[in-house]
Amino acid sequence: MSDNVRWYNRLWTFLKDARSELKKVTWPSRKEVTSTTLVVIAATIFFGFFLFFMDVIFSWAISQIKTLLG
Repeated sequence: MSDNVRWYNRLWTFLKDARSELKKVTWPSRKEVTSTTLVVIAATIFFGFFLFFMDVIFSWAISQIKTLLG
């Protein structure tokens, strides 16, 4: 029985400490979250297209090399 009580006390202590630490966090403003989200979306779209076109170019180059080598 004492193991269960100790486990419960440790869990309770952990939850109180976690809540205490979350109160110390400096949360970003809505404007900061919006702007960084837009940057991430733009970068993802840019690199998606970049990698797509690089794949097309390398596929074309490899097919040309295969054609030349027979």
